[in-house]
Amino acid sequence: MTTFEYSNLSGRRPSPFVRMASVLVPGVRRVQRQIGPYAAWWEDHNHAALRADGPLWVVLGDSMSQGIGASAPDRGWVGQLMEDEFDYRVVNLSVSGGMIADVTDRQIPTLRSLGVEPDLVTVMVGSNDLFNRRARAHLVDRATTMFPLLPDGAVVATLPQPRADAHEFNRRLIDSPHLEVAEYRDPRLRDWAGRLAEDRFHPNDAGYAAMAMIMREAIDRR
Repeated sequence: MTTFEYSNLSGRRPSPFVRMASVLVPGVRRVQRQIGPYAAWWEDHNHAALRADGPLWVVLGDSMSQGIGASAPDRGWVGQLMEDEFDYRVVNLSVSGGMIADVTDRQIPTLRSLGVEPDLVTVMVGSNDLFNRRARAHLVDRATTMFPLLPDGAVVATLPQPRADAHEFNRRLIDSPHLEVAEYRDPRLRDWAGRLAEDRFHPNDAGYAAMAMIMREAIDRR
């Protein structure tokens, strides 16, 4: 591929709740300030990865795959796997605030435009849909559209939230035989004490390490 123009920013403003929380809660404000710099870091990394050789891993999803909340962009779960004797060059197409529609409408088409068949695709998305009233009404339908678009062997994370919409997302994911499931309802992820960033929503380095462990196990099962 000779040119690659892709922004790891969604182009949307944060929700009114997040904007208000950023004003009132310093920890939320500090974590939100990571979004621009982390996106820029991944954009630079993506360009370098596309110039390199070797197996290609394409990351799709939301702020969890950007590493928001971690001490640095490469201390999220993606970056920690990159350090874990994981011999892939990584193109990370995730965006903070990303929803399922971002994956289907923007990230998957960009993946297909790379001109290279990825050796690994991972997907972590859906939480923002759950927390957005309008998007939540379409979560299951959009997931049903997304799953068939993903390549065989793509590793997709379950939604751990105890909501009916999340349960149906997970059921349809498990019923997609061409996909590998990363089970984030795992008992090892029930205790988040000491694993959350200052905003009390995103993981910190320790939380992302636990997430990386679950994703690595799913990748190894492929």
